Amino acid sequence: MDQAVCCYRHPDRETGVRCARCDRPICPECMVSAAVGFQCPECISASHQSTPRPRTVAGGTLVANPRLITTILIGINIAVFLAVQAQGSRLVEDLALVGAWPPPPFHATIGVAEGQYYRLLTAVFLHQQLIHIGFNMLSLWWIGPGLEVALGRVRYLTLYLLSGLGGSALSFLVAGAGAESLGASGAIFGLLGATFVLMRRLNYDLRPIVAIIVLNLLFTFAQSQTIDWRAHVGGLVTGTVIAYGMVHAPRERRALVQWGTCVAMGLVIAGVVVAGVIRING
Repeated sequence: MDQAVCCYRHPDRETGVRCARCDRPICPECMVSAAVGFQCPECISASHQSTPRPRTVAGGTLVANPRLITTILIGINIAVFLAVQAQGSRLVEDLALVGAWPPPPFHATIGVAEGQYYRLLTAVFLHQQLIHIGFNMLSLWWIGPGLEVALGRVRYLTLYLLSGLGGSALSFLVAGAGAESLGASGAIFGLLGATFVLMRRLNYDLRPIVAIIVLNLLFTFAQSQTIDWRAHVGGLVTGTVIAYGMVHAPRERRALVQWGTCVAMGLVIAGVVVAGVIRING
């Protein structure tokens, strides 16, 4: 008489089915349908761990939520906006990008030239008007997820922050010492430049993104009295350069080229800031 065979995970349950991979007996509760026959939970788990996750052209891994970083960035911008509405101009004075105030020849007490380098970053998350933050956050919601998926979360966040800093740096260098600048537009323009690079790398039709960039630049320069064109151009150039390094990096040296590009752009931004400090302080 044949001895009864029991499930290896449930010894009290007889079964006539075995795992197609490890050949251990499994009961109906432990059966996981596979391409051929059934597999046990342990073999299924092992296959998931051993199978490399799919990667994008820039080395990003596919994730369940393609909007996580984008949502967090929007949340931070909205939180700062609400804080501004609650505290009024005081918070804007503390966080906005300004070279030096009062400007030379008077002795400045605040500004990037006075050592408040944090303003280069805080200004990127600062908005005063509802239409300003509304337009920027809608743009971020539309543009961001595609780049977040293609680049990966860490690269995407790095691109966003460096683009914002690049816009702030150029604004600080070129604008008058007492000029005030704020908003996420520089970072958004960086994402536009990155989208162009990515679409070109994937051989997509470039006409839509080119039209968007050109129209935004035309609007920027048409309203140059109220819009900081320097931040837009600085962000666009920074984002384009970083994205090029990210999506064209050879696979065997991907990390070196990608992060090397980011470091190089970070050094360029730092150099621009130093030049701005020298210009203002003479």
